[in-house]
Formats: sequence, structure tokens, C-alpha cells
Amino acid sequence: QVQLVESGGGLVQAGGSLRLSCAASASGRILSINRMGWYRQAPGEQRELVAQITRGLSTNYADSVKGRFTISRDNAKNAVYLQMNSLKPEDTAVYYCAAEGVVTIPRGDMQYWGKGTLVTVSS
Repeated sequence: QVQLVESGGGLVQAGGSLRLSCAASASGRILSINRMGWYRQAPGEQRELVAQITRGLSTNYADSVKGRFTISRDNAKNAVYLQMNSLKPEDTAVYYCAAEGVVTIPRGDMQYWGKGTLVTVSS
């Protein structure tokens, strides 16, 4: 089993910045993670993709965050980060870390989610 632990959420004023971190750990050994990303879910809304990054560092962003958010990862640490700048009240949500294409020893599931971290942007 793989655990994804997020950190870095909190309360910030509009226009401010936050940096989210997510680290993957396992009882066994993580050989590789193909894609890591961040999703968010606002109250009463569906979970939506914020940003993704592949092992080869190709990135994909939701239109609503392009130019404001930057995703990065450290393959050696099995970690992914989300730098969020120029935050808006509409960015308020629970942010979830996701890992896809996970290869472990012993073999397990290939997709995992973190428990989420709350980001609140006040106007």
C-alpha cells in the first residue's frame, strides 16, 4: 500500500501564495510513479483536475490556473508540489494529491489518493 500525505494548505488572502506538498511512501518499495497531480473539490462541486506532471516532467494545467499555479516533482523523493500564486476566492477547495501508474514491490494498486488539504482564500 502507498500513502500520499499532503501538507501546506491553510488560509490566505486573495492575491497571496501557498505551496502544497505531497509525498508518497509505502510499506514496501516504490519503483516508479508515472503521473502525479493535484485535484480540488469545492463545496457542492465535483472534484476537478488542477494540474498533472509525468515522470518525464510534462505538465498539464486546468485553464483556470494557468499562469498562476506551477506543478513540480522530485522523482527521487516521490514527491509533488504545487506553487499557487495570485490566489482567488474561487480557488477555495480541498486539494487532493493523486498518483497514477504506481509500481511497487510487492505489487499493489496503481492509483492512489491523498486525504486532502484545505485551502481557503479570503476576499
